Amino acid sequence: MSAHHVFVLILVQLFLLLSPSIGVYKLFEKAGVPGWKAFVPLYNTWVMMTLAERPRHWVFWQLIPVVGWFMTMGIYVEYVKVYGKFHFYEHALASLFPLAYFPYLGWDAKTKYIGGAAARKHKKSKTREWIDAGVFAVVAATLIRTFVFEAYVIPTGSMEKTLLVNDYLFVSKFAYGPRIPMTPLSIPFVHNTLPLVNRKSYVEWIELPYVRWFESPVKREDVVVFNFPEGDTLINLPAYQSADPYYDVIRRLGNGNSDSGRQIVLGDPDQYPLILHPPDKEENYIKRCTAIAGDTIQLKDQVIYINGKAQPLPPESQTKCIVKTHGQPLDETVMQDEYNLDITDPSELSSTNNPNEYQVLLTAAARDKLLKNGVAVSITPLLDSTTPVWPYSPLVSWKVDNYGPLFIPKRGSTIQLNPTTYTLYQRAIRVYEGNKFEFHDGKYFLNDQEVHSYTFRYNYYWMMGDNRHESQDSRFWGVVPETMIVGEASLIWMSWGKGIRWNRLFSRIK
Repeated sequence: MSAHHVFVLILVQLFLLLSPSIGVYKLFEKAGVPGWKAFVPLYNTWVMMTLAERPRHWVFWQLIPVVGWFMTMGIYVEYVKVYGKFHFYEHALASLFPLAYFPYLGWDAKTKYIGGAAARKHKKSKTREWIDAGVFAVVAATLIRTFVFEAYVIPTGSMEKTLLVNDYLFVSKFAYGPRIPMTPLSIPFVHNTLPLVNRKSYVEWIELPYVRWFESPVKREDVVVFNFPEGDTLINLPAYQSADPYYDVIRRLGNGNSDSGRQIVLGDPDQYPLILHPPDKEENYIKRCTAIAGDTIQLKDQVIYINGKAQPLPPESQTKCIVKTHGQPLDETVMQDEYNLDITDPSELSSTNNPNEYQVLLTAAARDKLLKNGVAVSITPLLDSTTPVWPYSPLVSWKVDNYGPLFIPKRGSTIQLNPTTYTLYQRAIRVYEGNKFEFHDGKYFLNDQEVHSYTFRYNYYWMMGDNRHESQDSRFWGVVPETMIVGEASLIWMSWGKGIRWNRLFSRIK
């Protein structure tokens, strides 16, 4: 955590401690305490706990970043009780709106100090006990979800056969260090959109900079959950969202020209209603990290090369192949039972125009078994040479299975600017790193200053699905910044197909 990040966290805590001070000044005087003590951070809450006759060690819990914010709110709730404020709405005002509520209490002639002993005599109703218990459970669960682990369900087959649709996972936030919410004011347990009403589940009154505690880098071959890098702008209709991303739509509408397509979308808000999300509220994706910051990645005929060295496929990774047999047809049932091919789409097993040839989606184990059993005469990669890939520019002629080489930016690394590097890294420099970055008159301008090179602030990663030909991944939207890393997929705790997949329960993800 940088000094700047620590400074921001301290400022937020100081704001929480001092925001009610004007009102607390008057309340202290009502309790016979010198009012100036309200303006001394931490000491003011020490006095509050003393007056409330509550454990004063709570004050020190406020020193824990973010957790301390909730402790401060709890102290305010305990403090207003000594002024006879016991209703739920009064406690909500004290914790959520201290800047306005405490001055109201301080200058309210009816608000009297009753002391800690009198406050403890107040008995809650059963309903109120249930409400308080529910609020505590929500706060505790939110803290766990934010800083420890989060549940996640696999929605698509992009990671098969490593992860299957309806695998339920635990995602560890500690693996790479918990990320502080950039938009902390949001409804618990909802990611970015409220169900039914299709409205944002958060407000952007407070936006915090990127901060990650106890930072640890992503490692190659980790299975990672991250925010969809192109999820900042989405078409807010079920048929679009991240399934048909906004940037794909404008390229398609503009016949390859994003600016033309953007004008079409902006000119028809009824057909293309847009929704904007901050980085931590963009849709969650799950892929395997195939290249880390500082690597150079290249694909040659489906084989990944990292820094010039060929990399093995993940054990359960699937790729499209052409299987040539001796003449016998490939039986769908046999392929399912013997070779672990779950045929949910005709493209997973289909005849080609050549006799005795089949297009098949296979794992490495299935390929080896087909050859060993003599079912296949030969198995060759089926290369995708037609699907457009990022950066969608005539400056590079990359394809899905023949891609790169591409340098993955590392924090502190510098690139020289030219038409190709501008094309490859302009979104990272402009969007992910928050710069004004332009090219005109043959020159490059960073925040209105002419530059010839750029030094990156963040680490970046290259993410790919194990189901290599059925995955929307970095080949289609580029590098993933560290700011969007959510956590590491660590454990499958439940899996559901046509029933419970018992053999997958509580299995670690590799």
